[in-house]
Amino acid sequence: MTREEKATVIEELKAQLGDNNTIYLADISGLDAGTTSDLRRACYKANIELSVVKNTLLAKAMEASDKEFGELQDVLIGNTSLMFAEAGNAPARLIKKFRKKAEKPILKGAFIEEAVFVGDDKLDTLVSIKSKEEVIGDIIALLQSP
Repeated sequence: MTREEKATVIEELKAQLGDNNTIYLADISGLDAGTTSDLRRACYKANIELSVVKNTLLAKAMEASDKEFGELQDVLIGNTSLMFAEAGNAPARLIKKFRKKAEKPILKGAFIEEAVFVGDDKLDTLVSIKSKEEVIGDIIALLQSP
């Protein structure tokens, strides 16, 4: 990859990081082709964008971004996949559901609305986060109750 190509990839990653408020980093290494394709299909159905990136390029894009990613740069070791979604808990739910069939993907970290979560042990916490629509539904239910 030439310097110009790397610079282009870094700029694209920087734009994606700036445009999304829900960013998950996961490790999907070791999955065979069929399982990886199943994961990509599940992501597409759940409206989650999945891409595999080079750690050095992602680290440079994170540094150049306006957002503060904190400890997320420390987890950029080994294979890294990026997941972008609208709902904060959608990728976590997908990972948890997918792990019933396979032992991967493993959550490395997440950035949700300026909150940073690091480690696979935070998966249950991320699953329990309510989406914007769920919070609005709860508020409407409370307002309509006697």
